[in-house]
Amino acid sequence: MHAAHLASLAAQSGGNAGKIGQLFLGIAVFAAVFIGILLLASLFKGHLGEKIQAAAFVGPTVVLIAVGLIYPAILTIRRAFYSGKFFDLNFGTPRTRGKFVGFDNFQALWTTPGLPAVFRNTLFWVIFVPLFATGLGLLYAILIDRAKGEALAKALIFLPMAISMVGATLIWKFVYYFIGDPTANQVGLINSFLTAIGMDPIDFLGNAPGNTFAMIVIMIWIQAGFAMTVLSAAIKAIPDEIIEAANMDGVKGFQMFRFITLPSIRSSVIVVLTTIAIATLKAFDIVQASSGGKLGDSVLANEFYNRSFVTQQPGLGAAIAIVIFLLVMPIIVFNVIQMRKDA
Repeated sequence: MHAAHLASLAAQSGGNAGKIGQLFLGIAVFAAVFIGILLLASLFKGHLGEKIQAAAFVGPTVVLIAVGLIYPAILTIRRAFYSGKFFDLNFGTPRTRGKFVGFDNFQALWTTPGLPAVFRNTLFWVIFVPLFATGLGLLYAILIDRAKGEALAKALIFLPMAISMVGATLIWKFVYYFIGDPTANQVGLINSFLTAIGMDPIDFLGNAPGNTFAMIVIMIWIQAGFAMTVLSAAIKAIPDEIIEAANMDGVKGFQMFRFITLPSIRSSVIVVLTTIAIATLKAFDIVQASSGGKLGDSVLANEFYNRSFVTQQPGLGAAIAIVIFLLVMPIIVFNVIQMRKDA
């Protein structure tokens, strides 16, 4: 037995040595590539040298994007037109490439039980999360601007951004915790308060569509810190001359916000809204950590995972992924257009 233990330790040591060797090999390859780029740049001078240097730096990035993004996207689009289980869709083997079903998977998005509710829930997320997160972040940024203890106040509101979405969901599950027995003492923060003032406890995460809005609150709590940080920086970038001129003209309070602050930070507000909207469309962790989308609270990103890997319907999952992509693209295009206008 002692010999077996020594053999195990030796094998583990050998495995660690192999990993260290791979690490140094990777560093050596990176150094060789970098030195090669510098040598190419030194061999060719002028405009040609600049082109070669740019191609040498950009080339690996293009290859990685093609392999890690474009090629999987093509496979996903192709998979959306086939049926069959995930392990059956091996497109390299004609006998196991699944059955071509055309647009049946896209039609199933509207006819499969439960999926219309998924679109409804996603719509709630996309509308309420960006609006409320941006609104709260903007309000907070204005209230604490140049106030005493501003740094501490910003740190407190930004703190949820440092927590993973799964961790934030677990925290809020304790806040929402519900005990079905009416005679039991509620330990959830909100329900313990409700019972203390004589009200009945509420099952926040168990009943649709209320559970969707309960999870939306979690996302708002996380994203408000991001909105506050960006918008606070934009507010501080407003020239003091504009503020002083407005004060001399008698502009105060809400008028200052409406006619000076908001127009000055318009581009930042758009960036925050669109960024949070894109993050919301990709929201998966909160739903999965809460109920797995099994209580009528699933969203598109979570449903993509369930259909692709849980229920083994990769064609339907690929169709959902394409829908998410089509929903994100107009937001990105709008954002780019606005940034060009403000450039």
